[in-house]
Amino acid sequence: MAGRNGRTVRDLRRANRTAVLQRLYFDGPLSRFALGPATGLSSGSVSNVVADLVADGLVEEAGSVDSDGGRPRTLLRVAPGSGHMIGVDVGETRVRVELFDLTLTELARVERPLAVQRYEVEVIVEHIRQGIAEVLDTAGLAPERLLGAGIGVPGIVERTPDRGVLVHGQTIGWDAVPLEALLRTGTPLPDTVPYFIDNGAKTLGQAEMWFGAGRGAHNAVVVLFGSGVGASLVTPEVEQGRAVEWGHLTVRVRGRRCRCGALGCLEAYAGAESLLARWREEGGRGQDGTDEESALTAMLAAAYPPGDGEADPVALAVLEETAEYLGAGLSDLINLFQPERILIGGWAGLALGARFLPAVRRHAMSYALRHPAGKVTVELGRLGPDAVTVGAAILPLADFFARGGRRPDPAPESPLPAWRTALQERAPS
Repeated sequence: MAGRNGRTVRDLRRANRTAVLQRLYFDGPLSRFALGPATGLSSGSVSNVVADLVADGLVEEAGSVDSDGGRPRTLLRVAPGSGHMIGVDVGETRVRVELFDLTLTELARVERPLAVQRYEVEVIVEHIRQGIAEVLDTAGLAPERLLGAGIGVPGIVERTPDRGVLVHGQTIGWDAVPLEALLRTGTPLPDTVPYFIDNGAKTLGQAEMWFGAGRGAHNAVVVLFGSGVGASLVTPEVEQGRAVEWGHLTVRVRGRRCRCGALGCLEAYAGAESLLARWREEGGRGQDGTDEESALTAMLAAAYPPGDGEADPVALAVLEETAEYLGAGLSDLINLFQPERILIGGWAGLALGARFLPAVRRHAMSYALRHPAGKVTVELGRLGPDAVTVGAAILPLADFFARGGRRPDPAPESPLPAWRTALQERAPS
């Protein structure tokens, strides 16, 4: 039965379960007494919800704490083994697959390096399939026990009613790739286990906002600095984040040609691929054929040699120019969105690290408007190279929480009645 606000009793119970699960997940262990003010629920509602969650195996006891004069209060926590998720990072240098329990403790991982400039769809799909099968086998976990598999990909993600998720990765040569459908062909996962596919910058942002340097911020931009650059915007209106193609903002009219084909994109100056190309063009000692991560390490060693070694002036100049372009790009994000924090992650961002950050921050502040610049902090992300896979695994976890800790209902095996199909077709989209 629906109330005046349209919510049913089932909706209310689901919301209460979600509230308790999330508080235990982020702030636990907690007692039943502490869950009341933390969730805004009455003591009776807390007791009922906890009893349901314990019966479902999602919550377990975790010791006790003394109370003020009464009996010790039992502490509760989310049971780590009550659910499992897979996170996949389809990067531009490797495909990483990780298996996590419900508390995002890593149980197994597989990495598949990618050959230079080789992003064939069939190769990527096979790496994901094999990686999923391998981590499940390593952990001895049955596929049907998964809550889902989250996948972070480069490019724009489009959800369609007839073809599932399509990936438009212009910089890697992907044009409306039906990734979801391809993964379902020959997948090690049953149809009851959903795939959650989203932009890699968004999954990075999701991880940093839940567990990293973004915790507590209401308005942030998380930047993925890898072979190219991307960003995810998180605001109160878009709590799950929204990927923005920041790397293809024009920073120089008739400038360098970007991988997307346009001229003067930020990515053509600030991405690791372009940074290394500019170093070689200026006579740097980079070696062709070396993977990007190794080449960037070599460039940093040339620019900042240990001890009394002589620095490569070309490497230093290119890095400084890159810092200015990146800072100018960040100033646009500051002026447009006025975030509290800007977080820089991605393998290249982490490699450049604290040595690079002061110059980027200085240029960002000099190009941005004074008022929003005075309110923002620019920091490195805290979750390291696994941030995209962690964020990808959060996608099925967040869906699980939103359902009150219940798995999706299985799809009906028989077709819908004709009258229901007709009504659905007539309903506004």
